Amino acid sequence: MDLEQRVPRTHLLRRIQEKIDFNFIYAEVRDTYGSKGNVSIPPPVILKMMLLLVLYNVRSERELIETIPMRLDWLWLLGYDIDSEVPDHSVLSKARARWGGEAFWRFFERVVWQCVEAGLVDGSKIFVDSSLVDANASNNSVIDTRSLKVQLQEGYKKLEARLEEKRASIESTRIYVKENSRYISTTDPQMEENG
Repeated sequence: MDLEQRVPRTHLLRRIQEKIDFNFIYAEVRDTYGSKGNVSIPPPVILKMMLLLVLYNVRSERELIETIPMRLDWLWLLGYDIDSEVPDHSVLSKARARWGGEAFWRFFERVVWQCVEAGLVDGSKIFVDSSLVDANASNNSVIDTRSLKVQLQEGYKKLEARLEEKRASIESTRIYVKENSRYISTTDPQMEENG
């Protein structure tokens, strides 16, 4: 099967393959390879595998290796065909150990920069990573402050006054915390401080 015919001309991976030079990595990792022993996976293939891992948000190296034979576009990018034997997932961890974590960051930044220069990254979508934070709050305790005066009973009006006092005291001591001015927690005072 000719994978060249199976990857559409407009496919992102085809555009990456046409515009990005992965061969720079040979010079970068030359000193980490010996001249004797088994033939290793070419460094550009390892780098492309790591790019696939990030680009397609694959959860693990093991899952990446399991998925490669099922994805014709990935096989094509890596220079494999449908019958090629895909390396074991340990190839990636061994390369990372051999090259070093800092080297991987440099390689990744270089590839991303080439993508920017080639016009493959336009910045029209921005993804932000977030972290889970332990909070002593219940989803049932979150209230909408924009409708607080209209919809809440008399008991919540006292809470509003207390929250306004708390907000004023926080404002006077705040260094820089972006405030969530709409939603606050009635059970976790820190949630209103951290916004």
